[in-house]
Amino acid sequence: MTVAETDDFGPSTQSVHAGRNRRQPHHALTTPLVQTATYTFDDTADLIDFMRSKVWGDGVHREEYGRYGNPTVRAVETRLAALEGADEALLFASGMAAVTATLLSILPTGSHIILTDDCYRRTRQFALTFLKRLGIESTLVPMGDYQAMETAIQSNTRMIVSESPTNPYLRVLDLPRLVEIAKAHRVRTLVDATFATPVNVRPLKYGVDLVVHSATKYLGGHNDLLAGVVAGRNGLVSALRESQGVMGGVIDSQAAWLLERGLKTVGLRVARQNENALALARFLDDHPRVRRTWYPGLDSHPDHDVATEQMKGYGGVVSFEIDGTLEDTSRFIDALRIPTIAPSLGGVESLVEQPALMSYFDLTTEERAAIGISDTLVRYAVGIEDTPDLLEDLGQALTVL
Repeated sequence: MTVAETDDFGPSTQSVHAGRNRRQPHHALTTPLVQTATYTFDDTADLIDFMRSKVWGDGVHREEYGRYGNPTVRAVETRLAALEGADEALLFASGMAAVTATLLSILPTGSHIILTDDCYRRTRQFALTFLKRLGIESTLVPMGDYQAMETAIQSNTRMIVSESPTNPYLRVLDLPRLVEIAKAHRVRTLVDATFATPVNVRPLKYGVDLVVHSATKYLGGHNDLLAGVVAGRNGLVSALRESQGVMGGVIDSQAAWLLERGLKTVGLRVARQNENALALARFLDDHPRVRRTWYPGLDSHPDHDVATEQMKGYGGVVSFEIDGTLEDTSRFIDALRIPTIAPSLGGVESLVEQPALMSYFDLTTEERAAIGISDTLVRYAVGIEDTPDLLEDLGQALTVL
């Protein structure tokens, strides 16, 4: 039998135990890594029994071929579902694979979706270019403008897509309000909660239909795997599982095994990253060489009240603008001794980037400004290092300005 998966357990207990069989093959403590692309049958009668039931004699789900499932992957999906408070979770090869497969599977030709304008840029790009080729139209609405969101709903609108907190300005969705609008118009909701993790917020408990994560980030936690997950109620996720068998964006069992190992410490890591990020945000907010700081834990953040109401922690990313030029900002980043320049987040190591020279390098200063990205913007993804060390390093780097 598996360890109980109920809300009676906290996220750290669930992240260690949910979905784990008490009795593993060979009496192993950890979930075995089943490294196979195909599965065998004893004889024709065994094959027929499988085709009729899809389970072993003891009721455990049985697999046929690697594109349709894997025992290691199933175990991790069960754990993720428990963490999210979902009926079911489905793993993909990457976070973008989870997003794109979900939208392609659910949206019919001729439909319409709404996206908030601060959600992940690749999600916006997919909607505005790839989906448009399939006859699916998209409308961007300002993040936080719920009147604009409701006004944008059309007779053919099928889904509202957003992120919380967003990248890079950490805007936080008012989840009850989002759900109220969507249900009033019979529209589904998809929320990317990568920056929050289920440790800080569970969108499904507010009535959101589907939650998606780039599991590459906090869930994996060590910058050594690519994975994505979508979680929700049985009917929706089961349909996505059928589609995945056709489209093929499955996760490798080795990556799933690494993901499970990372999940065991997600509660501890995120708690530390919450603490570190709040300390850095407060430090930056008071510094004379910082023009502005975005962090939901600050009173100055536009969504501070919503974040305080909904989230157990404010997350591990801090964005801020240096009071200077693009070159000044680069000198500041180069002076930092602890974080590494890299485009990801959520791992144990602190990472830093200047979006103007990373994600938006191909745009001019004016083009970046038009989409809200200044040359002096910095995104600092905080790791689990000691808080005093991070603060001292930040302080010394700011002296170069």
